Amino acid sequence: MRESGITAVVFDIGGVLLDWDPRHLYRKLIDDPVRLADFLDRICTPQWHLAHDLGADIGESCRVLASQHPEHADLIMAWAERGEEMVTGAHDEVVEILAELCSAGVRCFALSNMEEENFALRRSKYSFFELFEGCVISGIEGVAKPDHAIFEILLSRYGLEPRQAVFIDDVTRNVNAAAQVGLVALRYTSAAQLWQDLGLQGLPASTRTADGQAAHAANAGRLAAGIWQP
Repeated sequence: MRESGITAVVFDIGGVLLDWDPRHLYRKLIDDPVRLADFLDRICTPQWHLAHDLGADIGESCRVLASQHPEHADLIMAWAERGEEMVTGAHDEVVEILAELCSAGVRCFALSNMEEENFALRRSKYSFFELFEGCVISGIEGVAKPDHAIFEILLSRYGLEPRQAVFIDDVTRNVNAAAQVGLVALRYTSAAQLWQDLGLQGLPASTRTADGQAAHAANAGRLAAGIWQP
């Protein structure tokens, strides 16, 4: 079944298994798309949020930023107070892929840029986390993708050979970094495409019929293009 020698698959969480996007929250708070884009491009930026993924306290970070931009204080504090509204739920088609891989005996892991407290909350909320043999989370490790060090933590901790492990992420720079470390790196665009890509690696994801793949394509998660990327 796995002639390529792949024994493990590593999933990103936000953007792959969970539909996470700050816009899900801020569309409720800012009704003008231009103002919304400006707020996320200039105030609550990906660069600012990276500190949370590296372990910074979210509430304190928001208070500091609010003091610098008092005219946006309420919007900034919403990041800390209503952060779970950035997640609309799981991408069920990708969860199905994860479950099928596990059922076939493939070792499955998570490697995600995520705050430690949000990881704990989401792990208790979404049952698919139980399928992972292990998780490497940036907020716990103090290092985040695309830094090669977080991939090295994964490989060392779980005894993985890079060329025998597939890594899936929706952000191109993270996919590139994984490939540089030696992992078989796949960029996630849809569940249907992921079925096909894993099948090409000899994994048990090639049983979908053409009709089934088309259905998954119609209902797949967000395309990476245009998505706010940390």
